Amino acid sequence: MARRHKALKVIGTALAVVAVVATGAVLIYRDDNLHTEERLIAKAYESGFLEQQVEVDGSTINYAEGPNNGPALLLIHGQGVEWEDYASALPELAKRYHVFAVDCFGHGESAHDPALYSCAVNGNKLIAFAGQVIGENYVVSGHSSGGVLASYVASNDREHVSACMLEDPPLFRVTPEEAQEGAGTFAWHDGYIIAHSFLQQNEVTAYPAWYASHSYLFGLFGGLQEMLAQQTAAFCAEHPHEHVTNAWVPRAWTRGMYFMDDWDPRFGDSFYDGSWMAGIDQEAMLKQIECPVVFLKAKTNYGKDGVLYAATTDEDVRRVQQTIPHCETIEIESGHDIHSEHPNDFVNAVDRAAGQ
Repeated sequence: MARRHKALKVIGTALAVVAVVATGAVLIYRDDNLHTEERLIAKAYESGFLEQQVEVDGSTINYAEGPNNGPALLLIHGQGVEWEDYASALPELAKRYHVFAVDCFGHGESAHDPALYSCAVNGNKLIAFAGQVIGENYVVSGHSSGGVLASYVASNDREHVSACMLEDPPLFRVTPEEAQEGAGTFAWHDGYIIAHSFLQQNEVTAYPAWYASHSYLFGLFGGLQEMLAQQTAAFCAEHPHEHVTNAWVPRAWTRGMYFMDDWDPRFGDSFYDGSWMAGIDQEAMLKQIECPVVFLKAKTNYGKDGVLYAATTDEDVRRVQQTIPHCETIEIESGHDIHSEHPNDFVNAVDRAAGQ
């Protein structure tokens, strides 16, 4: 009897330990989903970044400036986010560059005006920003649509751009015709179509809620999409104009929604209708770049439905390589947000382009 009692006591203790460990794991998981982004951003500020605004030819550009620890570096984020999206890499970059990370028009605290939503207009404003705020030669690095902008800046400010790093930009896959070729690109299905459809209705006012219920990405998760849509709609109703988080869904799945509260869907619509690339010949633009270029590419992959999950195909990259006079391509096993998933590789690519 005593042995049985002792055995039950051991089992009870073990179950209690398991319960404590499981509870701790759940709390850590929940905390990671809710607060990781804000902690990364806090570390960026701790490394010396200051957020500020400037009027450039009548348009507000919001940006963060780091300490002056080396050559000037202009960072241009991708679509749907803002300068803080670089938070994972900013502390390391700040050690050896003078970083200027901007909010593109239609994003964050920069001007939200459809008249500014084209590569040429946004690109020319960034060149003016560099002359007005940076005031010296600089390295430019852009991610995704920001990489297209970085190409434009490097092509049209050749006198001052010393090096260029292109992080997985959709070059030759950016116009509506290019983005719909074959089964289409992930950006077309999970971005531009959704932005356009949102603007055609009046019932849902919070874009993250609309996105969650129409997302191509979330549709891959089967019945989970309905739950995500309901949770996102509830969050937007309870926390209007706040960055979207979800306590119970992995951060890697929902991170793309985090900055959507500060994003103008009309910016996405400019890619849907093609006005973003109006008047620009991509090949001619790339041929004009004179500085060293590093093309940091996430490995090409496709969904089971044939949708291009990467920003570009291998053939697109070969075309970029052949068009830009001085271009080195680095391929990495990663999702689209290389700077977030592999910040050290991203920083190394910037260093390689800059000759650091």
